[in-house]
Amino acid sequence: MKIEDEIKGRFRNEYHKGVINLFFTSKQIGHHFQQYLKTHDLSEPQYNILRVLRGFGEQPRPIHFIKERMLDRSSDVSRLVEKLHRRGLIRRTECATDRRQKNVEITPKGLDLLKQMDACEKKVDTLLSNLSLEEVKQLNMLLDKIRSNHPKKE
Repeated sequence: MKIEDEIKGRFRNEYHKGVINLFFTSKQIGHHFQQYLKTHDLSEPQYNILRVLRGFGEQPRPIHFIKERMLDRSSDVSRLVEKLHRRGLIRRTECATDRRQKNVEITPKGLDLLKQMDACEKKVDTLLSNLSLEEVKQLNMLLDKIRSNHPKKE
């Protein structure tokens, strides 16, 4: 369905329409993804932390390492880590060289949860299933191009 029909609105120009379309579509996909995560009692940032830890192997990682790889960099990673720790999905230890810093690693229970969620990940892939592989590649290229126009904020 066209964005004009979806939100019953008008736009100043095609750029305005593109930005609104991007926001609306992102929110819609995010909502579907959150519904999948709810069945496992996880928030999107918590899931992201578990994926980062699994993706970078068995070795404990400092919290700043995780934060640099988060999709939502404004997340309070320390608070999220605490919640995951209480559920036994990650293990926290003091850094040997800096006692103020905590290292984090995923536990077998966390790995098991992610393994159970493999079907969830396949469902997420279907959110773009109405696009061909070439269209998805083009979409990724265009999104990268949009982001490259705006420098990262540290």
